[in-house]
Amino acid sequence: MNRMLLKQHSFESEKVIKMKLGIVGLPNVGKSTLFNAITNAGAQSANYPFCTIEPNVGVVSVPDKRLDKLAEMYDPDKYTPATIEFVDIAGLVKGASKGEGLGNKFLSNIRECDAVVHVVRCFENDDIIHVEGSIDPKRDIETINLELILSDMEMLERRIDKTKKMLKGDKKYQRDIDFYQRVLEALENGRPARSVECDDEEKALLGEVALLTSKPVIYAANMSDEDFSNGIESNQGYQEVKKIAAAENSGVLPICAQIEEEIVEMDDEEKAMFLNDLGLEESGLDRLIKECYALLGLISFLTAGKQEVRAWTIKKGTKAPQAAGKIHSDFERGFIRAEVIAYDDLVSLGSMAAAKEKGLVRSEGKDYVMKDGDVVLFRFNV
Repeated sequence: MNRMLLKQHSFESEKVIKMKLGIVGLPNVGKSTLFNAITNAGAQSANYPFCTIEPNVGVVSVPDKRLDKLAEMYDPDKYTPATIEFVDIAGLVKGASKGEGLGNKFLSNIRECDAVVHVVRCFENDDIIHVEGSIDPKRDIETINLELILSDMEMLERRIDKTKKMLKGDKKYQRDIDFYQRVLEALENGRPARSVECDDEEKALLGEVALLTSKPVIYAANMSDEDFSNGIESNQGYQEVKKIAAAENSGVLPICAQIEEEIVEMDDEEKAMFLNDLGLEESGLDRLIKECYALLGLISFLTAGKQEVRAWTIKKGTKAPQAAGKIHSDFERGFIRAEVIAYDDLVSLGSMAAAKEKGLVRSEGKDYVMKDGDVVLFRFNV
């Protein structure tokens, strides 16, 4: 039994989930400023449309205090947090679905992302020119959503035509057509595909079409620092964004790109004081990542030892063998059991040995569903 292969292969993951988030919005709403702040990647940001042409990419470590604590306990040779890839996608204009502006490039870049962070301008500033000449979050959201909807309608109509041909040979495809027609009707009424309620089978069908408006969305309501000082609920644009998000099953995050830009250079103590003065417990990046994990149904399990402490991202509902497979395919193929302890139990007792003495390290089999914060050692035989 090759019990120690976990250590040998812990750095060679084959199927780690890498979350890719596309940051979109109209020109001059704060996309690139926000991207720069959360990735500290130095993407160009200027006061004119189409400043971002080729998408900038930044990889960000997922903040996880649990991992920090485990690193204190084990003093590992390697510390590996989960990561998220942010893509700053070119600003979109009316007619993008027909190739206007950078339309085709914009749409293809979104298609490659797991979820969309849609930055919506909710602040006034005469020095930053809005492409439409005024501040209107509802109009701005509708402008982008319309272009995505038009692109989706074209794609879905082609899928319906293809499925109708298949119907001639097998009547079972009628149910697929009925569902596609229901989604198409929503699109024709200006509603994104994600607003359509689906059962599991219909979700799978929707996944096959890869519609842009079926992707999870977080609306980042970009407000001024004064809004955060005075109370964000008084910002009418933010209230409008919240209504739209609720109607289409999307997330919403109040954020200030200017604040995020300011705290990038601060040390931890300065940052904590600055955020506290604004009534915030966490940075916009931390809040954005939590919102993304919740929206995409993701959790993290942890592995810990002298060689490495590491966070692994998996979907909620993943069973132990499949979680093991995220580390290496051998782990899933030869899975025997998982030795699992809850993070809180491990930390409170101070060591795995003490936890075993207390009987808190569980031996779980193939049907065990992983929980967020599980600290695990996989046993396998290959």
